[in-house]
Amino acid sequence: MASDIAIAQAAKLRPVADIAAELGLDEDEIELYGKYKAKVRLGALARRKPKGRLVLVTGINPTPAGEGKSTVTVGVTQALRKIGKQAVLCMREPSLGPVFGVKGGAAGGGYAQVVPMEDINLHFTGDFHAIASAHNLLSAMLDAHLHHGNALGLDTRRITWPRTIDMNDRALRNIIVGLGGLNAGPAREERFVIIPGSEIMAIMALATGIEDLEQRLARIIVGLTGEKKAVRASDLKATGAMTLLLKDAVNPNLVQTLEGGPAFIHCGPFGNIAHGCNSVVATKLALALCDIVLTEAGFGADLGAEKSSRIWNSASPASSWDSRARRKRCARAI
Repeated sequence: MASDIAIAQAAKLRPVADIAAELGLDEDEIELYGKYKAKVRLGALARRKPKGRLVLVTGINPTPAGEGKSTVTVGVTQALRKIGKQAVLCMREPSLGPVFGVKGGAAGGGYAQVVPMEDINLHFTGDFHAIASAHNLLSAMLDAHLHHGNALGLDTRRITWPRTIDMNDRALRNIIVGLGGLNAGPAREERFVIIPGSEIMAIMALATGIEDLEQRLARIIVGLTGEKKAVRASDLKATGAMTLLLKDAVNPNLVQTLEGGPAFIHCGPFGNIAHGCNSVVATKLALALCDIVLTEAGFGADLGAEKSSRIWNSASPASSWDSRARRKRCARAI
């Protein structure tokens, strides 16, 4: 059997504009990122109501190599479309850390993949870069505030907001910043987290629109004062600029399966740190456009699946839930 990358590179892709038209999206509701990738503007969701059924693919505790939920999710979606069902796929965006690590990519495998696989696994539409920019802007504004007098009275020992990078860079996990004299700011301990572990990733995945996103960003706690009072992003006047950096990233991404079916891939919070599900707006949009929506949740049923059920029980009417969940397990994980 050919390798995953050979299969993906040999695939004949449909123009994403044709896939969007098949879903009933108007030309002014999508923004093309080349011939095979697109973003769907949030206005498309505002003009439609969810009507489909949501099916969650989960599994037992996975091994470091993964359990195969993404592959099963893609495969079942393709199978449903093969028998004439109007099915669409929703998945999380891959992170460069796992892509270049033990686990590898997150676009499925074999003949159950989403394509263009290489683009999806690497920079895709730039969502992760936008999240990193918004996250690190807040870090920079925090350190600038400390340097220029610290009017909010932040205790440098109680700063909880890290920096972020989309790479498994062990040397950056715990560091000292601010070295270099008076103009470099006060020296303090700092740490980096991977982008799927950023609070902004979780926020964007849960946000229902740009206004909701801005409100959630404003509530981010960056640290505590000497009196243990919370200091938030809104106190640093960072919210507007952060929202502006995310104005395009908040729109869901549309690509396709290996067999030319529609696939929404948007946001990628880790299941152990955050909730491990693709964005709420992508899933709601898929539910508004198709009869059956398949999605997966990170890690095992005790993490991603449980969190996913709580999110959708509070965010959607019970009628949008399918009464069944597909569970994945393999001998290696057992």
